[in-house]
Amino acid sequence: MKLIHLTDTHLVAPDKRLYGLDPRARLAAAVADINLHHGDAQGVIISGDLTDRGEPAAFQALREVLEELSMPYFLGMGNHDARETLQAAFPELPRDDGGFVQYAHAFGPDTDDCVLVMLDSAVAGEHGGLFCESRLAWLDACLAAHHDRRILLALHHPPMALGIRYMDDIRLQNPQALHEVIQRHGNVEHLLFGHVHRPASGVWRGLSFSTLPGVNHQVGLDLASAADCLAGSHEPPAYGVLMIGEEQVVNHLHLYMDDSRRYFFHDTLEAAQSLEALDELIALQRDERIPTREREPLSNTLQAAEAAK
Repeated sequence: MKLIHLTDTHLVAPDKRLYGLDPRARLAAAVADINLHHGDAQGVIISGDLTDRGEPAAFQALREVLEELSMPYFLGMGNHDARETLQAAFPELPRDDGGFVQYAHAFGPDTDDCVLVMLDSAVAGEHGGLFCESRLAWLDACLAAHHDRRILLALHHPPMALGIRYMDDIRLQNPQALHEVIQRHGNVEHLLFGHVHRPASGVWRGLSFSTLPGVNHQVGLDLASAADCLAGSHEPPAYGVLMIGEEQVVNHLHLYMDDSRRYFFHDTLEAAQSLEALDELIALQRDERIPTREREPLSNTLQAAEAAK
């Protein structure tokens, strides 16, 4: 199955910009690209910081853009969001008994189909995240209820330090409590989060994780500055394409606003000695005047050799 991961959309009121950029336009570009290239995806997960200041107008703008998606979307809370305002703008958004934006969604009836579990790690007035006893108890019960299913766990705050000191100080503040619940059940297969506005992946206490750039602005890869300084950048936004198979979870990072050259590998293009020459060949390839296919695939060659024995 295929799922899309977006994070940190940071929408603002329609007449505003953020760091000189238009978050709504950048999200709309993501939606158009997802619809065009991934219409077979079963949903889009957005892991928090949906807006920058939690304004009603920003949530309304978010809703208007997301209505253009050709597939369901699943929203999570971030530290920049306002929970009550979010729930007013999206009254259909599930919540737990404590009013937190926590819910489970099964993508199919079979035990091989994964279940998305969305967690709410936001704390009003704080940039760091925390799971209170109520939210941890909900997760414990949820994982128990889906004990025979593969769980994809999504939240906003990373439970681990990633080496950017400012962001590390405002990560999830009680990661041990989260880990104890996860470890008790053993059915969480992958962890998705946002907050850091950077691509990163790895393993945390035996659990694979991935995160990605935000939709609007990014955090620079600065592993040297003190915790009172945060580098920003206008690196391209991205979304993740999760391919979930029986034996693996693969997360492709797609820089959907990157405008670098696109072409099909072929010996003719390989021979180009300048970008101008390459551009001419790309135009010919686009017009189907030179091949788009590379030499015979190696797999076909091996099959032919095997058959000839």
